[in-house]
Amino acid sequence: MMEKPIVICICGMAGSGKSTVAKRLAERCGLKYYSGGDALKALAVEEGCNPLERGWWESREGMRFLEKREKDPKFDRGVDQKLLELAQQGNVILDSWTMPWLLKKGFNIWLDASIEKRAKRIAKRGGITVEEALQAVKSKEERTKNIYKKLYGFKLGEDFTPFHLILDTDHLNAEEVFQILCTVIDNMIFNPSACCQNP
Repeated sequence: MMEKPIVICICGMAGSGKSTVAKRLAERCGLKYYSGGDALKALAVEEGCNPLERGWWESREGMRFLEKREKDPKFDRGVDQKLLELAQQGNVILDSWTMPWLLKKGFNIWLDASIEKRAKRIAKRGGITVEEALQAVKSKEERTKNIYKKLYGFKLGEDFTPFHLILDTDHLNAEEVFQILCTVIDNMIFNPSACCQNP
């Protein structure tokens, strides 16, 4: 590992595959993994929610928690402050919708995918129909974008200024995305052969 502390941010809309690949990269590269979504779920538990079921973000309860976030910025601000503190420690992979804009350091990756493809992935993992997933995603993402625009001034999913790499995952499976990012990280962040080798 390089002497300089490493900070990698993986970003992408729901269903782009960011959480899956971020966890795998963190494990394989010996970095700590932190998720903004997981941190928000922890706050949701404190609010009396049960966010453990699959597809919770698209559920009625998930949407009600989104309403609370819209009304009170303390949830998102609290999560983002914690992620900023963790990033300062270095050697982390952050699964976050905000860190690429709020951090002044790190290597930022955006995973892109069409809303139709993402809805199919969300429907499969959440046990709902594609139509239900598509409707939920459209509503949730528009409202989430408004939260971040109001809080920080950036347009999630529209402003790609902070990103060093944008990867279209529409026609890639999870393993292919992982291998591509391993190659990029190995060549651009780590010394050759220092990361993502097959066991």
